[in-house]
Amino acid sequence: MPSGSGSPRSTGRRSHRSALFYALLLKDSGCSSNAARMAALFDTDERPVKRNFRLVDWTRLPQATLYLWENVSPGGPVFEKARRVLGLGLRRVGTGRDLIEIRCERGADISRLLGFPEETARAIRSLDEHWDGSGYPDGLRGEEIPFLARICGLAQTAEAFYSAYGPRRAEEMVEGRRGRWFSLEVSGVFLQEAREGRLWETLGGPRAGSEVSFREPPERVVIGTPERLDLVARAFARIIDAKSPCTFRHSERVAAITAAVTEYMGFPEPVVRDQTRAGLLHDIGKLGVSSRILDKPGKLTPAEFAEVRKHPALTHNVLNLVSPFRSFAATAAAHHEKLDGSGYHRGLTARELSLPARILAVADIYEALSSERPYRPPMPLERISSILRSERETRLCAESVDALLTLASEDRLELPEAV
Repeated sequence: MPSGSGSPRSTGRRSHRSALFYALLLKDSGCSSNAARMAALFDTDERPVKRNFRLVDWTRLPQATLYLWENVSPGGPVFEKARRVLGLGLRRVGTGRDLIEIRCERGADISRLLGFPEETARAIRSLDEHWDGSGYPDGLRGEEIPFLARICGLAQTAEAFYSAYGPRRAEEMVEGRRGRWFSLEVSGVFLQEAREGRLWETLGGPRAGSEVSFREPPERVVIGTPERLDLVARAFARIIDAKSPCTFRHSERVAAITAAVTEYMGFPEPVVRDQTRAGLLHDIGKLGVSSRILDKPGKLTPAEFAEVRKHPALTHNVLNLVSPFRSFAATAAAHHEKLDGSGYHRGLTARELSLPARILAVADIYEALSSERPYRPPMPLERISSILRSERETRLCAESVDALLTLASEDRLELPEAV
């Protein structure tokens, strides 16, 4: 990150702005880590639960109770709904602290993995603390809360109210929580900007996304070097795999298998690098699928399976938005395709599937079979080999299957631990 010249004070301000900019961009990077638990606690799709979470003042019992009643077990039996609401209400403080601590700690770790300063990590870790000490996860009060976290905390709550109800309600919320949730200083600056109209004009404009890039301190721009892109892919693999307790390090292991097979088959280093990134990011579309479906212990309904089948398309859409990742977006999105056209999401056939895509599909299956699942232990190599060979040439690429099994039988796959 190149730095500009200037006085120590101006350099310090630029450093703070840079740390704040990236804290705001990464503040929700830990959200996937509590998705499974929220889905289980609320007995529903965690995504609307999370959307509504920021609209509630948890220090006000009537608001908290109404939120629980509206979001727990929607459509379920009234007795079961009441039982869950009562249980969550009785342990409201502990549950909220745990959920927020998991999310904020994971987000802080992701920022460190990406090489951002500790100031950014601290801002993410403490963004749900409240000025009066009623926040989570540590109950920090007043000046104990890192300054950048005070800004992040107000910004995320104001944005939630703006998106749900519009500018007026966002301003009323900040005014009502001055001195409780938010510091008087930060609240005052926000309200002045909001009431002069500049803030809402920017947020409501057609170029709001572009405006964000202009806010990045130009003298401290993070350059997208190949090494940093590798870090980004690895960080997002952690985010993806944190969504489900069943998939710990799945993406990293798929990436390692894919890279090993691709290199063994003689591809040049740039292709191996793209294959590694494709393996790390192939399941990014699962972030758009409810954990209640992904972690369901029994058989999925047709509607639920239809939701799961959407995740490769979501993967393609997300990766296609990032110019350095477009070269492997189609490969990553094809990890459930089969040679005979029986796969998803596009039902591609052999002549439409590249060799890198075929390698990734076989690596994904091998990793799933070789890892422990709640319903079974890891399969031995003999059993995995039998399964892969049964679909060799018909549904799976023979060359990819043979290469992978050769590496596995010779103990040449160096994989991260799955547990």
